[in-house]
Amino acid sequence: MEEHHYLYLGLALVSLLIVLAKRRRCALTRLPPGPWQLPVIGSMHHLTGQLPHRAMRDLARRHGPVMLLHIGEVPTLVISSREAAREVMKTHDTSFATRQLSTTVRVLTNGGRGISFAPYGDSWRQLRKISITELLSARRVLSFRAIREEEVSAMLRACAAAAAESRPIEMRARLSAFVADATVRAVIGDRCKYRDVFLRELGRSLELAAGFNPADLWPSSRLVGWLSSALRRAEQCRDMVYGILDGIIKEHLERMEGGGGAGAAGEAEDILGVLLKIQKDDSLPIPLDMDMLKSFIFDIFGAGSETSATTLEWAIVELIRNTKAMRRATAEVRGAFGARGAVSEHALGELRYLHLVIRETLRLHTPLPLLLPRLSQEPCRVLGYDVPPGTTVLVNAWALGRDEGCWPGDPEEFRPERFEAEASAVEFKGADFELLPFGAGRRMCPGMSFGLANIELALASLLFHFDWEAPGVSSPGEFDMTEAFGITARRKASLLLRPILRVPVPSV
Repeated sequence: MEEHHYLYLGLALVSLLIVLAKRRRCALTRLPPGPWQLPVIGSMHHLTGQLPHRAMRDLARRHGPVMLLHIGEVPTLVISSREAAREVMKTHDTSFATRQLSTTVRVLTNGGRGISFAPYGDSWRQLRKISITELLSARRVLSFRAIREEEVSAMLRACAAAAAESRPIEMRARLSAFVADATVRAVIGDRCKYRDVFLRELGRSLELAAGFNPADLWPSSRLVGWLSSALRRAEQCRDMVYGILDGIIKEHLERMEGGGGAGAAGEAEDILGVLLKIQKDDSLPIPLDMDMLKSFIFDIFGAGSETSATTLEWAIVELIRNTKAMRRATAEVRGAFGARGAVSEHALGELRYLHLVIRETLRLHTPLPLLLPRLSQEPCRVLGYDVPPGTTVLVNAWALGRDEGCWPGDPEEFRPERFEAEASAVEFKGADFELLPFGAGRRMCPGMSFGLANIELALASLLFHFDWEAPGVSSPGEFDMTEAFGITARRKASLLLRPILRVPVPSV
């Protein structure tokens, strides 16, 4: 009995020490604040009724710029201030440099095989180096100038035909077709007969990747994953896209073996051709297999086409709603290129106000409002709060662009002139954390120059040759500015505009 007495006493002492240790850990842990939660769904009920980036902005106004939510069973840190974003994407960039792969995104990306969702490590570093030095360098982007100019000319001719018939154009479809054709030609060297299928599957994948499917909210539940129709749709989308890419790659390899292919006779060498040469060279520390190559191509196509088309559409809508900005932008373009009869890409640097229009559009309508999700790899502190490892991190770039503390006056107003006076030094290249359309730090988008080149040339050309009317819209306030649900913030409503030809479009 005496031995048992000492045993019980010892167990009680150990239990007491465990309880005290847990209390001490809790006292030392300062988790970020957040709204109240419910069992099973966590914070989900606070996000209903509006788009996630808007709901998170409203919650952050009550709970602070570093806020902890539980979206289903997924702990999620939401960053909504310039200072907090700087800590995540600069001060502690390495700690947050890997990607959080939701269950659906894991399916869509073959486990994060491309550059956008690849886990932080040697494979990602290799993909990043290839992107920066070989695929999306300034020299490579410049080499695609002729492609961009040809595709802009094709778009302008279609607009001129509509103007001759006084017929409105559905701008989303027209802009998406232009950007897709320009991107596909740069990537594979030619137009793709499956372009419309690509665009359809891309739209589906963007909606699926938003992270709010049941399998994403409760990833530990095999039953939820098994019952999820979103995962089956994601598999179908991935298989469709990869099947098309298989055929394109096969044709490319046959041309290369026959001595043809892009890059001959002074033509720009397409991105797929460069990747296949790198793969064939077999000198990489980590071999570039076909699944990785296809994921890489799909990433470039998705990021390069969707974000550019979305930004172009928002820029045009905002200019039509703001007649003063439209008049100034149009006068600048026509004054710079009137004697030439067409916009030349090499002289786009002369259009100072147009670049302010694009910057203001990216501020108000960040293409990826929550950027791409990051994952904390180790314990870290952000603005004094503890962030446990395994926490999903969302930077609300949309909220940063509308933060009253960063943007004096009315941050909801479209006013390109604000960059001339109030915040003239603020750029979107990753150094200013109140304006992050392309992210910052190690995971900043490597295709920024590639996307901007399409936006600048297309927008300048559309303003140079045409005036634009919105049939049936009597005042700017009638425009529906609602955003569609998805990982990107494309405009939900269609945009019907009637072009009025002012400067003839060259026939060739």
